[in-house]
Amino acid sequence: MAGQRELGTVYVTGGSSGLGAAVVEVVTALGGTAAVVDRDAPASGAPHALADVADAASVERAVAELVERVGPPTAVVTAAGTDAVGRLEDVPAERWAQVVGVNLVGTAAAVRACLPHLKASRGVVVTVSSSLGLRAASDATAYCASKFGVVGLTRALQLELAGEVGVTMLVPAGMRTKFFDGRTEQYKPGPDADLMDPRVVAHSVVHALRQPVGTEVREMVVTVSTEPSWP
Repeated sequence: MAGQRELGTVYVTGGSSGLGAAVVEVVTALGGTAAVVDRDAPASGAPHALADVADAASVERAVAELVERVGPPTAVVTAAGTDAVGRLEDVPAERWAQVVGVNLVGTAAAVRACLPHLKASRGVVVTVSSSLGLRAASDATAYCASKFGVVGLTRALQLELAGEVGVTMLVPAGMRTKFFDGRTEQYKPGPDADLMDPRVVAHSVVHALRQPVGTEVREMVVTVSTEPSWP
């Protein structure tokens, strides 16, 4: 397609598992360079720097390390995410705050750390919200608060960075990842749940990353056709 961007160098938070790992896989397969910011090293062997994404200073150090190793980012995908399910009074306060720290504060930290490089290259930000960032669910107060926050953060960034950096918000529904591991049965998808392959969602991310400079996919909702949490 005329004017389509090259994938370039894509930093992916949470790139060692789940959707983040799928983005790394797809970007690499399509000729881009993917670099991971995560608390764990990726099994893929992709370039990485370890960080607690909820800690802005840790993210800044990781980004600086990757700039030295693989070059500055032309895009960042904020795929790091966590959850703590249960009624508000049953979720420990520190665990509740950790969810908001990783999902919302970590998103802002990653964008902030990459922003000077993205402005220099007219690059792209892809944030990852959730269908539960637009529609609330019981026993998910921390996750909904954080993902609703990502919606507000992203829409504000779109205004703030207009004409400088492309900003896309991805809104995925449930995927077949380890995200649901460790939950009690009542909070796991049922045996007949129809969940997406995260690699399919990763291709949607690539679609946003490849838009010509000056053209943006502002928001993408990606679900299976029978997704109960949408619309």
